[in-house]
Amino acid sequence: MLLLNPGPVTLSERVRRSLLQTDLCHRESEFFDLQDEARDRLLNIYALDPAAWTAVLMTGSGTAALESMIAAMVPANGKLLIVQNGVYGERIAQIAAQYQIAHALVKHDWMEAPDLARIDAALAEDPAITHVAVIHHETTTGRLNDLSAIDRLCQARGVRLLVDTVSSFGAEAIDFSGNIDAVCSTANKCLHGVPGAAFVIARRAALTHAATRTYYLDLVRLAKLQDQRNTPFTPSVHAYYALVEALREHQEEGGWKGRHQRYAALAEQARAGLAALGIEALWPAEQSSVVLRAYRLPNGVTYEQLHDGLKARGFVIYAGQGGLSSQLFRISTMGAITAADIDRLIEGFKALVQR
Repeated sequence: MLLLNPGPVTLSERVRRSLLQTDLCHRESEFFDLQDEARDRLLNIYALDPAAWTAVLMTGSGTAALESMIAAMVPANGKLLIVQNGVYGERIAQIAAQYQIAHALVKHDWMEAPDLARIDAALAEDPAITHVAVIHHETTTGRLNDLSAIDRLCQARGVRLLVDTVSSFGAEAIDFSGNIDAVCSTANKCLHGVPGAAFVIARRAALTHAATRTYYLDLVRLAKLQDQRNTPFTPSVHAYYALVEALREHQEEGGWKGRHQRYAALAEQARAGLAALGIEALWPAEQSSVVLRAYRLPNGVTYEQLHDGLKARGFVIYAGQGGLSSQLFRISTMGAITAADIDRLIEGFKALVQR
């Protein structure tokens, strides 16, 4: 079964075999060697200086890393401006409310791109705002939000930026030279690892001002202990094995640029094949991530018919979220997927929509 959903991904045999390595005690040097390699390789993906940045590992899904980042990186006297244009922006607001973090919202319809003028106006009107949070790749619709433009607003207004890169880290461009203080992500999306390992890449200087609002996900404690080759709790050891092997594979395949190129080719192949069947992409390529594309359901075919028919042929696609489920479906090209797989996928669509 090939997974075309936005994580977890279809694993390469190499990563799958890595799960069969020897059992490790998480208090032994062999585990800390594994942890150190994962942290080093994560920083290397975007050529980050370990003196200025730290990769902080945790056991959990991408949402665990997001929660850890938001709970820590907005100081006790800070205020967060949250840019929402999909499910995951709304999730940040729920986390901020749960931790009673002062926050304001710039809400958009799920089909809209972030309005830079409205974001800038919100920053201008409220000098208490210290941080902005935004989703890089909003997988609700497959839109790639303009992170660089939002970062430039933050630089002009003197506020810091927190970014959910859960479904973009390792395959899309991320410029860390501006006002980004932290990004969060997970092993089981663009990095092609398994669920259970997540991480925050944080600016060390920003961690000195971080808050401690949570226990298990306390980013400051995790960062401090990992720098000391330690860990506060029992991590998902075998998920770390898979993450390290996936990171080695990622580097050998050309890093984030190589993965971007691979995804882009597969996504374009799928788009062209579906267009030939009259199935339209929701966004033009320049507005979309290479990781995932959303498509309008063809006339007279329900999502359930598409899903079940394709699953019977060995493919799992993904529904639109919320109210979009009756309008859209989504296809991700993450994981061990080839051009031949996309050819077979298009043949499957052809059999279902040209009856």
